[in-house]
Amino acid sequence: MKFMHKLTALLFLISFTVIAAVTDVSNEKKSVTVTIVYDNYVYQKGMQADWGFACVIKGPEKTILFDTGTRAELFMKNLETLKIDPKNIDMVVISHEHGDHTGGLSAFLQKNPDVPVFVPASISDYLTNQIQSAGATVRKVKDPLKLCDGVVLSGELGDQIKEQSLAIDTDKGLVIICGCSHPGIIHIVEHFKETLNRDVYLAIGGFHLMRKTDKEMGSIIHRMKELGVKKCGATHCTGEAQIDLFKKAFGKNYVTMGVGRVIEL
Repeated sequence: MKFMHKLTALLFLISFTVIAAVTDVSNEKKSVTVTIVYDNYVYQKGMQADWGFACVIKGPEKTILFDTGTRAELFMKNLETLKIDPKNIDMVVISHEHGDHTGGLSAFLQKNPDVPVFVPASISDYLTNQIQSAGATVRKVKDPLKLCDGVVLSGELGDQIKEQSLAIDTDKGLVIICGCSHPGIIHIVEHFKETLNRDVYLAIGGFHLMRKTDKEMGSIIHRMKELGVKKCGATHCTGEAQIDLFKKAFGKNYVTMGVGRVIEL
Protein backbone atom coordinates (compact mmCIF):
# COMPACT_ATOMS: atom_id res chain seq x y z
CA MET A 1 0.00 0.00 0.00
CA LYS A 2 2.86 2.36 0.87
CA PHE A 3 4.47 1.65 -2.52
CA MET A 4 1.18 2.33 -4.34
CA HIS A 5 0.75 5.63 -2.43
CA LYS A 6 4.23 6.79 -3.47
CA LEU A 7 3.61 5.64 -7.06
CA THR A 8 0.32 7.59 -7.19
CA ALA A 9 2.04 10.69 -5.82
CA LEU A 10 4.88 10.34 -8.37
CA LEU A 11 2.49 9.95 -11.31
CA PHE A 12 0.46 12.97 -10.11
CA LEU A 13 3.62 15.06 -9.75
CA ILE A 14 4.73 14.17 -13.29
CA SER A 15 1.27 14.99 -14.67
CA PHE A 16 1.06 18.30 -12.75
CA THR A 17 4.55 19.35 -13.86
CA VAL A 18 3.92 18.56 -17.53
CA ILE A 19 0.55 20.36 -17.59
CA ALA A 20 1.98 23.39 -15.81
CA ALA A 21 4.86 23.57 -18.27
CA VAL A 22 2.49 23.47 -21.24
CA THR A 23 -0.10 25.94 -19.95
CA ASP A 24 2.19 28.48 -18.25
CA VAL A 25 4.26 29.39 -21.31
CA SER A 26 4.92 32.90 -20.03
CA ASN A 27 6.48 31.55 -16.78
CA GLU A 28 4.50 34.26 -14.96
CA LYS A 29 1.81 33.37 -12.46
CA LYS A 30 -1.23 35.63 -12.19
CA SER A 31 -1.91 37.69 -9.08
CA VAL A 32 -4.05 35.73 -6.63
CA THR A 33 -6.21 36.98 -3.75
CA VAL A 34 -7.75 35.00 -0.91
CA THR A 35 -10.68 36.75 0.78
CA ILE A 36 -11.85 35.46 4.17
CA VAL A 37 -15.64 35.39 4.06
CA TYR A 38 -16.45 33.48 7.27
CA ASP A 39 -14.30 33.16 10.39
CA ASN A 40 -14.33 33.27 14.17
CA TYR A 41 -12.71 36.71 14.10
CA VAL A 42 -13.36 40.07 12.42
CA TYR A 43 -10.61 41.72 10.42
CA GLN A 44 -12.50 44.37 8.46
CA LYS A 45 -14.77 46.80 10.29
CA GLY A 46 -18.44 46.22 9.53
CA MET A 47 -18.10 42.47 9.02
CA GLN A 48 -19.58 39.83 11.33
CA ALA A 49 -17.76 36.86 12.87
CA ASP A 50 -19.03 33.43 13.84
CA TRP A 51 -17.63 29.96 14.46
CA GLY A 52 -16.80 28.53 11.03
CA PHE A 53 -14.68 29.12 7.97
CA ALA A 54 -15.00 30.09 4.32
CA CYS A 55 -12.89 31.95 1.79
CA VAL A 56 -12.94 32.91 -1.89
CA ILE A 57 -9.90 32.49 -4.14
CA LYS A 58 -9.62 34.78 -7.16
CA GLY A 59 -6.90 35.01 -9.77
CA PRO A 60 -6.29 31.47 -10.94
CA GLU A 61 -8.01 30.07 -14.01
CA LYS A 62 -11.17 29.58 -11.90
CA THR A 63 -12.70 31.52 -9.01
CA ILE A 64 -13.10 29.10 -6.11
CA LEU A 65 -15.24 29.12 -2.98
CA PHE A 66 -13.59 27.07 -0.22
CA ASP A 67 -16.12 26.04 2.47
CA THR A 68 -19.30 27.92 3.40
CA GLY A 69 -19.29 28.66 7.13
CA THR A 70 -22.04 27.77 9.63
CA ARG A 71 -25.01 30.13 9.38
CA ALA A 72 -26.39 30.51 5.87
CA GLU A 73 -27.81 33.99 6.37
CA LEU A 74 -24.55 35.35 7.78
CA PHE A 75 -22.49 33.66 5.07
CA MET A 76 -24.60 35.19 2.31
CA LYS A 77 -24.61 38.59 4.03
CA ASN A 78 -20.81 38.56 4.28
CA LEU A 79 -20.55 37.71 0.59
CA GLU A 80 -22.81 40.66 -0.22
CA THR A 81 -20.90 43.06 2.05
CA LEU A 82 -17.63 42.02 0.44
CA LYS A 83 -19.25 42.51 -3.00
CA ILE A 84 -18.70 38.90 -4.02
CA ASP A 85 -21.41 37.77 -6.43
CA PRO A 86 -22.22 34.04 -6.02
CA LYS A 87 -22.75 33.83 -9.78
CA ASN A 88 -19.10 34.73 -10.33
CA ILE A 89 -17.93 31.61 -8.47
CA ASP A 90 -16.80 28.86 -10.85
CA MET A 91 -16.42 25.97 -8.41
CA VAL A 92 -16.91 25.07 -4.77
CA VAL A 93 -14.65 23.01 -2.51
CA ILE A 94 -15.91 21.52 0.76
CA SER A 95 -13.06 20.52 3.06
CA HIS A 96 -15.08 18.11 5.20
CA GLU A 97 -18.63 17.36 6.26
CA HIS A 98 -19.01 19.43 9.42
CA GLY A 99 -21.73 22.05 9.83
CA ASP A 100 -19.28 24.91 10.36
CA HIS A 101 -18.01 24.36 6.81
CA THR A 102 -21.18 23.30 4.98
CA GLY A 103 -23.82 25.52 6.64
CA GLY A 104 -24.07 28.05 3.81
CA LEU A 105 -23.85 25.60 0.93
CA SER A 106 -27.57 25.22 0.18
CA ALA A 107 -28.17 28.98 0.30
CA PHE A 108 -25.23 29.55 -2.03
CA LEU A 109 -26.44 26.89 -4.50
CA GLN A 110 -29.83 28.57 -4.63
CA LYS A 111 -28.04 31.59 -6.10
CA ASN A 112 -25.62 29.64 -8.26
CA PRO A 113 -26.37 25.95 -8.92
CA ASP A 114 -24.21 25.89 -12.07
CA VAL A 115 -21.05 24.86 -10.27
CA PRO A 116 -19.22 21.61 -9.58
CA VAL A 117 -18.89 20.95 -5.83
CA PHE A 118 -15.72 19.07 -4.93
CA VAL A 119 -16.18 17.03 -1.77
CA PRO A 120 -14.25 14.26 0.02
CA ALA A 121 -15.15 10.90 -1.49
CA SER A 122 -16.53 9.58 1.79
CA ILE A 123 -19.25 12.22 2.31
CA SER A 124 -22.73 11.09 3.28
CA ASP A 125 -25.61 10.44 0.94
CA TYR A 126 -27.42 13.26 2.72
CA LEU A 127 -24.94 15.91 1.59
CA THR A 128 -24.65 14.35 -1.85
CA ASN A 129 -28.43 14.52 -2.31
CA GLN A 130 -28.51 18.08 -0.95
CA ILE A 131 -26.05 19.23 -3.61
CA GLN A 132 -27.69 17.30 -6.44
CA SER A 133 -31.20 18.43 -5.53
CA ALA A 134 -29.99 22.03 -5.93
CA GLY A 135 -28.96 21.21 -9.49
CA ALA A 136 -25.21 21.26 -8.88
CA THR A 137 -22.71 18.57 -9.82
CA VAL A 138 -21.02 16.50 -7.10
CA ARG A 139 -17.35 15.67 -7.67
CA LYS A 140 -16.07 13.18 -5.11
CA VAL A 141 -12.33 13.44 -4.50
CA LYS A 142 -10.22 10.62 -3.07
CA ASP A 143 -6.74 11.20 -4.52
CA PRO A 144 -4.80 14.42 -5.28
CA LEU A 145 -6.61 16.38 -7.97
CA LYS A 146 -5.69 19.38 -10.10
CA LEU A 147 -8.69 21.74 -10.00
CA CYS A 148 -7.31 24.20 -12.53
CA ASP A 149 -3.99 25.72 -13.53
CA GLY A 150 -1.96 26.17 -10.34
CA VAL A 151 -4.59 24.89 -7.89
CA VAL A 152 -4.52 21.38 -6.39
CA LEU A 153 -6.61 19.43 -3.89
CA SER A 154 -4.85 17.11 -1.46
CA GLY A 155 -7.39 14.33 -1.81
CA GLU A 156 -8.85 12.68 1.28
CA LEU A 157 -6.50 12.70 4.26
CA GLY A 158 -7.02 11.45 7.82
CA ASP A 159 -8.57 8.42 9.48
CA GLN A 160 -11.63 9.13 11.61
CA ILE A 161 -12.46 12.48 9.98
CA LYS A 162 -11.71 12.59 6.26
CA GLU A 163 -10.72 16.03 5.05
CA GLN A 164 -9.20 17.67 2.00
CA SER A 165 -7.11 20.82 1.79
CA LEU A 166 -6.19 23.07 -1.13
CA ALA A 167 -2.85 24.37 -2.40
CA ILE A 168 -2.18 27.29 -4.74
CA ASP A 169 1.13 27.32 -6.60
CA THR A 170 2.63 30.82 -6.54
CA ASP A 171 6.00 32.31 -7.48
CA LYS A 172 6.98 32.26 -3.80
CA GLY A 173 5.85 28.68 -3.18
CA LEU A 174 2.69 26.84 -2.19
CA VAL A 175 -0.13 28.54 -0.32
CA ILE A 176 -2.03 25.90 1.64
CA ILE A 177 -5.63 26.52 2.74
CA CYS A 178 -7.15 24.24 5.38
CA GLY A 179 -10.66 23.96 6.74
CA CYS A 180 -9.97 22.38 10.14
CA SER A 181 -6.79 20.30 9.63
CA HIS A 182 -8.30 17.25 11.32
CA PRO A 183 -5.61 15.05 9.69
CA GLY A 184 -2.99 17.32 11.33
CA ILE A 185 -1.47 20.51 9.91
CA ILE A 186 1.98 18.91 9.83
CA HIS A 187 0.68 15.91 7.87
CA ILE A 188 -1.04 18.25 5.40
CA VAL A 189 2.12 20.31 4.81
CA GLU A 190 4.23 17.16 4.44
CA HIS A 191 1.69 15.72 2.00
CA PHE A 192 1.74 18.73 -0.33
CA LYS A 193 5.53 19.05 -0.21
CA GLU A 194 5.93 15.38 -1.09
CA THR A 195 3.19 15.34 -3.72
CA LEU A 196 4.09 18.56 -5.54
CA ASN A 197 7.80 18.81 -4.68
CA ARG A 198 7.40 22.51 -3.88
CA ASP A 199 8.26 24.62 -0.84
CA VAL A 200 5.40 26.02 1.27
CA TYR A 201 5.23 29.80 1.43
CA LEU A 202 2.05 30.23 3.49
CA ALA A 203 -0.35 27.99 5.43
CA ILE A 204 -3.71 29.42 6.53
CA GLY A 205 -7.02 28.26 7.96
CA GLY A 206 -8.20 26.24 10.91
CA PHE A 207 -5.46 24.09 12.46
CA HIS A 208 -7.58 22.43 15.19
CA LEU A 209 -5.03 22.69 18.00
CA MET A 210 -7.24 23.91 20.86
CA ARG A 211 -6.26 21.11 23.25
CA LYS A 212 -2.54 21.19 22.55
CA THR A 213 -0.20 22.15 25.38
CA ASP A 214 2.52 24.76 25.04
CA LYS A 215 5.05 21.95 24.78
CA GLU A 216 3.09 20.22 22.02
CA MET A 217 2.65 23.54 20.23
CA GLY A 218 6.40 24.13 20.42
CA SER A 219 6.99 20.85 18.61
CA ILE A 220 4.36 21.63 15.95
CA ILE A 221 5.72 25.12 15.28
CA HIS A 222 9.29 23.82 15.18
CA ARG A 223 8.30 21.16 12.64
CA MET A 224 6.43 23.70 10.48
CA LYS A 225 9.54 25.87 10.31
CA GLU A 226 11.70 22.80 9.72
CA LEU A 227 9.48 22.00 6.72
CA GLY A 228 10.19 25.48 5.38
CA VAL A 229 6.82 27.17 5.97
CA LYS A 230 7.63 30.88 5.63
CA LYS A 231 4.34 32.43 6.78
CA CYS A 232 1.37 31.31 8.84
CA GLY A 233 -2.22 32.45 9.32
CA ALA A 234 -3.90 30.27 11.96
CA THR A 235 -7.58 30.88 12.73
CA HIS A 236 -11.03 29.36 13.31
CA CYS A 237 -10.59 26.16 15.40
CA THR A 238 -6.89 26.66 16.15
CA GLY A 239 -7.50 28.03 19.66
CA GLU A 240 -6.77 31.54 20.89
CA ALA A 241 -3.81 30.60 23.11
CA GLN A 242 -2.38 28.53 20.26
CA ILE A 243 -2.84 31.39 17.79
CA ASP A 244 -0.87 33.64 20.15
CA LEU A 245 2.00 31.12 20.08
CA PHE A 246 1.99 31.17 16.27
CA LYS A 247 2.04 34.99 16.34
CA LYS A 248 5.07 35.02 18.63
CA ALA A 249 6.90 32.32 16.69
CA PHE A 250 6.36 33.79 13.21
CA GLY A 251 6.53 37.46 14.17
CA LYS A 252 6.27 39.69 11.10
CA ASN A 253 5.59 36.57 9.03
CA TYR A 254 2.35 35.89 10.88
CA VAL A 255 -0.71 36.75 8.75
CA THR A 256 -3.62 38.05 10.83
CA MET A 257 -6.88 36.41 9.79
CA GLY A 258 -10.56 37.31 10.18
CA VAL A 259 -13.65 38.11 8.12
CA GLY A 260 -12.86 40.69 5.47
CA ARG A 261 -9.14 39.97 5.30
CA VAL A 262 -7.86 39.98 1.71
CA ILE A 263 -4.55 38.19 1.29
CA GLU A 264 -2.76 39.25 -1.90
CA LEU A 265 -0.30 36.74 -3.33
